[in-house]
Amino acid sequence: MSTKSDESVESTIDQMSDDVEAVMLAARVLVAVSAQSVAAVDEQVTLPQLRVLVMVASRDDLNLGSVATGLGIHPSNATRAVDRLVKAGLLDRRDDPSDRRNLVLELTPAGRRLVDRVMDERRAAIAGILQKMPVSRRRSLVPVMRSFAAAGGEVSDDAVWSLGWTTG
Repeated sequence: MSTKSDESVESTIDQMSDDVEAVMLAARVLVAVSAQSVAAVDEQVTLPQLRVLVMVASRDDLNLGSVATGLGIHPSNATRAVDRLVKAGLLDRRDDPSDRRNLVLELTPAGRRLVDRVMDERRAAIAGILQKMPVSRRRSLVPVMRSFAAAGGEVSDDAVWSLGWTTG
């Protein structure tokens, strides 16, 4: 038995079915781009390890607790992932100057190169797709995609800086 709320959601989805399907189609393309960039480094790191590296690259003063929370895993699993990345020479741990009981994570130069490589491959693949679009469509796509990202909870570049995050 469905509730009135369930029926309302179904009705909204039915009314927006063309929009939903268009976004689903675009999402498949973006997932493929991401998967290809991950595959390029899958002999060096696992997907969860890459996520740790990207998190560290994107935020200042990230610690083990933040990694565990960000990945939705137990802190002991985050510790093991970080230990592997430190051993691989991709991540460094150092004492937090404001709280010596806390460890802060930083990318090593090799870790930075790996993250940059993945992101550069994604950007190049997306640029290749965008070049196949008429210029007028690309220009109209940008504000729509920014609005979509905002509606999905993605923080804008301007707000990212105010939070102390870095953008790539």
